[in-house]
Amino acid sequence: MSFKQFSSDTDVIAFARQHSDLFSADEPLKVAEIGDGNINFVYRVSGATTSLIIKQALPYIRIIGEGWPLSQDRIRIEAEALQLEAKYCPDLVPKVYHYDAEQCAIVMEDISAFGNLRMAMVQRQKLPLLGEHLGRFLADTLFYTSDLYLDGHAKKALVQRFINPDLCKISEELFFWDPYCDHERNSINEHLRADAEALWQDETLKLEVARLKIKFLNQAESLLHGDLHSGSVFVNESGTKIIDPEFAYVGPAGFDIGSIIGNYVLNIAGQSNLPGDQAERQDYQQWLLADMNTLWNTFSRCYRQHMQAETQDPSLRQAAYAEWYLAELLADSLGYAGTEVIRRTIGLAHVLDIESIEDAQQRTESERLALTLGQLLIKERASFSSIEALTAKLTKQLFCH
Repeated sequence: MSFKQFSSDTDVIAFARQHSDLFSADEPLKVAEIGDGNINFVYRVSGATTSLIIKQALPYIRIIGEGWPLSQDRIRIEAEALQLEAKYCPDLVPKVYHYDAEQCAIVMEDISAFGNLRMAMVQRQKLPLLGEHLGRFLADTLFYTSDLYLDGHAKKALVQRFINPDLCKISEELFFWDPYCDHERNSINEHLRADAEALWQDETLKLEVARLKIKFLNQAESLLHGDLHSGSVFVNESGTKIIDPEFAYVGPAGFDIGSIIGNYVLNIAGQSNLPGDQAERQDYQQWLLADMNTLWNTFSRCYRQHMQAETQDPSLRQAAYAEWYLAELLADSLGYAGTEVIRRTIGLAHVLDIESIEDAQQRTESERLALTLGQLLIKERASFSSIEALTAKLTKQLFCH
């Protein structure tokens, strides 16, 4: 038997029954295709009282077709990354019930009790556990897949297991190439064109981006989620679920941390002009800044504890080394946050946080603010001694004109 794309609801239901025990034999099931479906097919299979998700990878990008081939190994990488993340943060990722290599499909927990974080942020929901959960997820997944915890053989085996060239190439281009030149893939608001052209001429900025890019290409530090934006996080008042690690590979830890911080910043920029009362929008911006502090401080506290208690190499267990390491990691994270903000503003894939602003002039104002903050994060990343120093600077930028 070889790969066969699901061609009907009957195919999907048969696969769900074969690879899970959630449904009784005579229980009628229904199928709904869900998600944006840009790259893969995602289905929800529902019975009378329970449901599950099936995700199938095609040998190309779904919305483009066979003209953009893409390795189906990405679905193995996603399944194994979810299983590894679940080893350390079982409450923060969906359960994988089955991975089928032949059909390039995952059967996993349905997390429909949770809502998408990007929508929650656009709607200005304050989530009391978000920063703490994200900080813990990052600390645990990044530490336990690093040389600080693993021995040399295990770490190098991990690097080999998660080689992911097709999806890494997408990130390399969308984060570090396209937004810094007049690339045909870019999507630029005509009112922002002059700002984009000025950015393309900023040699200081482009040098800093090149320094971040070479780390992305070469620094095999930890297993990354690889695509940790607010669309990959699902939330409710009592929990958080992080999904879609198909971009996972072993790279610089700051890339994951920066990607999600960048999404806080994008929403901060959007809230300046999203609909609603100005005081309410500004209050939410301040909540986002405070939650960025919570995220980083939770991460750094947990990571430091792991280093002290579980790092075997005494040369890497020194308190002074931990201090230096976390300072370097904060700078990297802020730099990668800046690249996320810029690529979401003038690159290919924009975000609802800003795109949903209907008035073109107001949307341009938020995009211009995003570009300003993104460049600040990249250029000044090494100057911030703490996350509070950054959020104080952003507060001044936002509220003290």
